[in-house]
Amino acid sequence: MNAIVALCHFCELHGPRTLFCTEVLHSPLPQGASSGDISGQNEQAEEEEGGIQMSSRIRSHSPAEGASADSSSPGPKKSDMCEGCRSLAGGHPGYVSHDKETSIKYVSHQHPNHPQLFSIVRQACVRSLSCEVCPGREGPIFFGDEQHGFVFSHTFFIKDSLARGFQRWYSIITIMMDRIYLINSWPFLLGKIRGIIDELQGKALKVFEAEQYGCPQRAQRMNTAFTPFLHQRNGNAARSLTSLTNDENLWACLHTSFAWLLKACGSRLTEKLLEGAPTEDTLVQMEKLADLKEESEGWDGSEEEEKPSSQPDVVEGQELSKCSPETSLMPDCNSWNVAHRRLSVFRSLRHMRQVLGASAFRMLAWHVLMGNQVIWKARDTDLVQSAFDVLRTMLPVGCVRIIPYSDQYEEAYRCNFLGLSPHVQIPSHILSSEFAVLVEVRAATRSSLYPTLFDEEQSLNKYEFVVTSGSPVAADRVGPTILNKIEAALTNQNLSVDVVDQCLVCLKEEWMNKVKVLFKFTKVDSRPKEDTQKLLSILGAAEEDNVKLLKFWMTGLSKTYKSHLMSTVRSPTSSESRN
Repeated sequence: MNAIVALCHFCELHGPRTLFCTEVLHSPLPQGASSGDISGQNEQAEEEEGGIQMSSRIRSHSPAEGASADSSSPGPKKSDMCEGCRSLAGGHPGYVSHDKETSIKYVSHQHPNHPQLFSIVRQACVRSLSCEVCPGREGPIFFGDEQHGFVFSHTFFIKDSLARGFQRWYSIITIMMDRIYLINSWPFLLGKIRGIIDELQGKALKVFEAEQYGCPQRAQRMNTAFTPFLHQRNGNAARSLTSLTNDENLWACLHTSFAWLLKACGSRLTEKLLEGAPTEDTLVQMEKLADLKEESEGWDGSEEEEKPSSQPDVVEGQELSKCSPETSLMPDCNSWNVAHRRLSVFRSLRHMRQVLGASAFRMLAWHVLMGNQVIWKARDTDLVQSAFDVLRTMLPVGCVRIIPYSDQYEEAYRCNFLGLSPHVQIPSHILSSEFAVLVEVRAATRSSLYPTLFDEEQSLNKYEFVVTSGSPVAADRVGPTILNKIEAALTNQNLSVDVVDQCLVCLKEEWMNKVKVLFKFTKVDSRPKEDTQKLLSILGAAEEDNVKLLKFWMTGLSKTYKSHLMSTVRSPTSSESRN
């Protein structure tokens, strides 16, 4: 995050002053912030916190170096500073933290070295301790402009037994040029800066109570009420913050806190590029999550106890069907025993095509795209679940209704993907129906059916797959356009599995756009059949299979989209424009 965090103090002798500031550097260190080896007095102390390598680097300066630094520094002269206005000693080069992940350096000084930054911080310091304050002079406030940056300021008091009113006024400010980002970071900054302030106030309160216990100042001031206040303090008007908190490592701790604050605040908010409106899959997923949330809130524990225990498999299948729509959103939400899903599973559509064969896969994919019921009979529940996870990628989310495994046949209106135990009897009219396809998984008659395709860990050579249907798809049938494109992508070995997945997303979005046009044309505008045929020709979907596909996919449109279209049609402005 390109920002500056600073600690400011209102000195009773010199007014608002900047005590300590931390800035972000994407370039080599400025002059005076040495990253070299330490010579002389102290040793380098390094530790890591949250990916930041903390390094407080101290080195001794020669008089010439100190003189040159003082002459070029944009800060106030030493004669204009007292103990309360000073944080680091004159020969202290500051603190440096290295973020190894991003190669960013966080540098802390009393003042920024760059003159322009010094002016910005100085103006923000003055405003935070004079005119831009909360009622009661303690609390957060936001101010700024495009020219001098925007400021989040939090003023607070520190106890001091020698100060006027027994307290001194400080502020912690965060300055950046991005107003929206700073406003969005308000809750985060408020909580973290409040924590830093509480720690400072707690340390100062202990010192204050100890001093008051040893030498109460209130009674002493009452006895010298007519003595001028500034003269009776005998030069104690200014005390450093390290003295008020009795913490010699205060500035190193503040540097660590400010550096972490800048890194954490920059990492918590990220920008995302939105290429357009949410897709239909996204809208349907959001609607399903909302429905599941309402159902979970409406469930009564007593009703769950009253459920009959004689149908455990059916209940389990219902629970799995509730969880399955969320699989693409929350992969961790899986009611299956993931620990045992390691051997016989389908990894992708290409993998399934290799296992089933080209003709059997085309028949299965045709029925999936047409919305017919796809039935898998197998003992291995993991295999059935993996098959459904792969096949569902060809359909919009709103068109998928899965019962992963059941001990009885379920009608097509309840699900278009049904997993069954091998002993389940399927009605004869379903077996002969042209609106259903059956995949039977049997034990392979040979010991190694597919020896060259797969490794041992994901081998399917112990199974034999038989795909049957009452209306088999002829090899010379053209089929829907999207099926031909899917097969072309699967057979192209130059395309990786990830690229094929992206091709599927693009193809589904292309045909969902055609579905939207057809829905508005037929359901909303109620155009005649002749006009609908012309529209289908324009869309390139006049063939029979394409028309069936569009009608089935129309059931996968989100409620949000449908209600939006209907409300638009009912509005007076839309009716006037159509007339």
